Amino acid sequence: MEIPKGKAGAAGKLLVSSLLDSKDELEERLERCVGIVTSLTNGLSEREANDALNAHICKGTPQHEEICLGLFTLVLTEPAQAQKCYRDLALVSRDGMNIVLNKINHILMEKYLKLQDTCRTQLVWLLRELVKSGVLGADGVCMTFMKQIAGGDVTAKNIWLAENVLEILTEQREWVLKSSLLVAMAVYTFLRLIVDHHGSAALQVLRQKEVEFCVSLLRERFMDCFMIGRDLVRLLQNVARIPEFEQLWKDILHNPQVLSSQFTGVLQLLQSRTSRKFLACRLTPDMETKLLFMTSRVRFGQQKRYQDWFQRQYLATPDSQSLRCDLIRYICGVVHPSNEVLSSDILPRWAIIGWLLTTCTSNVAASNAKLALFYDWLFFNPEKDSIMNIEPAILVMHHSMKPHPAITATLLDFMCRIIPNFYPPLEAHVRQGVFNSLTHIVEKRVLAHLAPLFDNPKLDKELRAMLREKFPEFCSSPSPPIEVKIEEPVPMEMENHLEKDDGCYDNAEAAFSDDEEELNSKGKKREFRFHPIKESIVEEPVDITPFLEQLDESLRDKVLQLQKGSDTEAQCEVMQEIVDQVLEEDFDSEQLSVLASCLQELFKAHFRGEVLPEEITEESLEESVGKPLYLIFRNLCQMQEDNSGFSLLLDLLSELYQKQPKIGYHLLYYLRASKAALGRMGLYESFAQATQLGELHTCLMMDMKACQEDDVRLLCFLTPSIYTEFPDETLRSGELLNMIVAVIDSFQLQELVCHVMMGNLVMFRKDSVLNILIQSLDWETFEQYCTWQLFLAHNIPLETIIPILQHLKYKEHPEALSCLLLQLRREKPSEEMVKMVLSRPCHPEDQFTTSILRHWGLRHDDLLGEHIKALLIKNNSLPRKRQSLRSSSSKLAQLTLEQILEHLDNLRLNLTNTKQNCGCPGGRSGSGIGAVFPIPASFPPHSRLIPAVFSQTPILQALQHVQASCDEAHKMKFSDLFSLAEEYEDSSSKPPKSRRKATALSSPRSRKNAAQPPNNEEESGSSSASEEEDTKPKPAKRKRKGSSAVGSDSD
Repeated sequence: MEIPKGKAGAAGKLLVSSLLDSKDELEERLERCVGIVTSLTNGLSEREANDALNAHICKGTPQHEEICLGLFTLVLTEPAQAQKCYRDLALVSRDGMNIVLNKINHILMEKYLKLQDTCRTQLVWLLRELVKSGVLGADGVCMTFMKQIAGGDVTAKNIWLAENVLEILTEQREWVLKSSLLVAMAVYTFLRLIVDHHGSAALQVLRQKEVEFCVSLLRERFMDCFMIGRDLVRLLQNVARIPEFEQLWKDILHNPQVLSSQFTGVLQLLQSRTSRKFLACRLTPDMETKLLFMTSRVRFGQQKRYQDWFQRQYLATPDSQSLRCDLIRYICGVVHPSNEVLSSDILPRWAIIGWLLTTCTSNVAASNAKLALFYDWLFFNPEKDSIMNIEPAILVMHHSMKPHPAITATLLDFMCRIIPNFYPPLEAHVRQGVFNSLTHIVEKRVLAHLAPLFDNPKLDKELRAMLREKFPEFCSSPSPPIEVKIEEPVPMEMENHLEKDDGCYDNAEAAFSDDEEELNSKGKKREFRFHPIKESIVEEPVDITPFLEQLDESLRDKVLQLQKGSDTEAQCEVMQEIVDQVLEEDFDSEQLSVLASCLQELFKAHFRGEVLPEEITEESLEESVGKPLYLIFRNLCQMQEDNSGFSLLLDLLSELYQKQPKIGYHLLYYLRASKAALGRMGLYESFAQATQLGELHTCLMMDMKACQEDDVRLLCFLTPSIYTEFPDETLRSGELLNMIVAVIDSFQLQELVCHVMMGNLVMFRKDSVLNILIQSLDWETFEQYCTWQLFLAHNIPLETIIPILQHLKYKEHPEALSCLLLQLRREKPSEEMVKMVLSRPCHPEDQFTTSILRHWGLRHDDLLGEHIKALLIKNNSLPRKRQSLRSSSSKLAQLTLEQILEHLDNLRLNLTNTKQNCGCPGGRSGSGIGAVFPIPASFPPHSRLIPAVFSQTPILQALQHVQASCDEAHKMKFSDLFSLAEEYEDSSSKPPKSRRKATALSSPRSRKNAAQPPNNEEESGSSSASEEEDTKPKPAKRKRKGSSAVGSDSD
């Protein structure tokens, strides 16, 4: 069946893109792989082509990947060649199609919405072929396909996908029955979709197929479906009126043994918690990404635009109302924020659920949504279930009391009425489940007590009476028997606090736990302190039976011993025996994958929680690397790389890495922490090359990213050794640095700075530091400040990174500019520094250049004067046309004569204004910010305000030089600046007598402030002599001497 045609996409055989979109990296890579395959097989017969492909694959893992991906892409983009390419792919693949399966999953999870229609059709065709061939891992791809079938969506493309996946599962029923998880996932998916497929004849036909498929699997493999848990009952309730399911319900309720001898009744199913993987499978990857973004990145109060987008995209049609239940179950059961997120101002879960409830347009959908919200309450068991599953419902009611009291009232009413009406024979169990939920909520301090909620005046009398009747324990204050010291008036005060606030779901109400603090002196202010909710991890039983059947008998026995091992020491002994057996010569290497699956399942607990001990000592580190799984690492460290067993253990780790990517950073930790691994950090490179990634840089970055997401302390602990052992991978780009600064706090930053200062850590080197700092300009503010702090801890000359100034814009990069400014003020200006500073574009609001020039003018006026003179004369000697061409042809700012003059004029204005604002009229004002040098008495009155830097002979001479050759427009524009040079020329050329006469004719104030005539004569003579000598070649020493005479302030 062909996919219904939509609008034609733009260029690209694989992905739809617009003219504005840049080329997708994945598509580019796949096209390169197609080019390699085409170049190898062009013009050859089938046999010759196959030989050529095999010969290329023999060169190494990268070549194998190129050929597999090239053939895979041809299957998708060239339907006519699909059969031949798939046959070639099956012949040349040496990893059981693993590369192809991974790429299909990648495309389905991240690129499916952009796929061309032809490629979608071919992807389904390829799935059919993989299932027919019984490729190991095809069941995982099948489940990813089912995840793409959106709930509440009856558009042609979605229905097409549902029909095709169902057809494959029906045709290959025997293959489906081999995987318990696939059976359960398929039943869960299509049970949910049946509700949406009604109306047209085509949908009725599809619905009947789905009904027959689900009923047959439920009757034939009920215990496989039992793993779904209580949400299986919820879905079966929605389809109970369909005749086939009506009969199934009778058996479930009255004759459960017909379905399975292990099934005792519906209560057994309802008391089983639904695994996250089932709740997550009913959201498409795009929906899941958007929801996770809202619950982890969007600030509370700024969510409306994101909710509006989600509403338009997924909840705009009448059919889409059924999706609300899936979203609420996902939020309650899957989205469990960390304590850090809970205590922040990130959008809380209850706010999203409140939005979903308030925007519901169908009564049936609203009832189902409320049931989805309270479903885990009904049979809640604190020992098995999580507080996080029931927390959103109570918080929705608590926070809706003021802005949406009707929502709170309808939810409380539903909670009361569901107890007798859910299933009358189990009323006592439901009542106990709701009671357990409320008790656990109070014990965990989600709410301090429930009386303000259950006995609130905003609720009508009948509802309050019903709540008192159902839950008398929670309707009186103080709340049930827990040790909490609460003042008597607290409940009413909390209530009043809620009533006085006007904001809907405002930030003050976002705290999850209200812990009463002491009142202030006026008795009005109350602080609400957050108490983290610690979720106890509920271990799901480990089932490795399918894998055990594929192992040799001796290895199977050892794995079973490992499973039954009671303590770590016993498990370590068995693990060593398993490693020894793997190293035996007659060991079948094909069993490595199965063994890896067993180990991954058995040691899931190894990969939860923090790896690094709370207190880091030699003993605690050595104890932390004593885990059974780490024995593989220890054996690797004890072997030589040319040993035959070395590659076998690497292959085992590679298989483990595919199934549990966290193994990578655990290996890094072992190599860093264990005494047995001293000096063996290089083993990680061998491990990286043995993985499917086959490349050190990619593997290292992926492992450090996983470490960053799981354990920031461990990331900081590993950082020095990673940078030391792998400098080429870490120092050439800012990828790892960005991971680090994105998550560290100020204490961890200080620790890293200390490591740098002590020589234990080098995070920058001269050849790449500039590029890394340029990359950092797009990072968050705190990340940039951390980066600059770490850079400044290194002993790298500032001139190395000064070219970054050409990339900095004053509005976009304030972090880098402020850090650079503070560092430049400590440096003596070099000509390159001054050139880069002056190269910045002039803007009235950009004070960077003016501020640093001013600082240098006060501290290093002679050096600054020489450098500015050199740059003025150099740029003045360039033809004007060449300057404009040079500045416009380059992306980076280039220094032009006009720029220099503009910056000097800004500096003149700034310092002159500062001098006037300080109330220091002409003459010398000492050594303050607006300090000036002695000016010859013959200068006009306004020139007494000239700051020190503009009394430097080199600058004044350079200004004369520029004025003499520039056009009239520039002379007009910078007339005030050039007037300084004119005054300098006048004062140098006139004889002393006329100068004294000019002084006599000047204003009384000028005369009063004039310097003593003898000094003026000496200074003028020195200045005149200096100018006469300047026309002849003379040593720089004498220039500086003359300059210093003019600038002397010794008197």
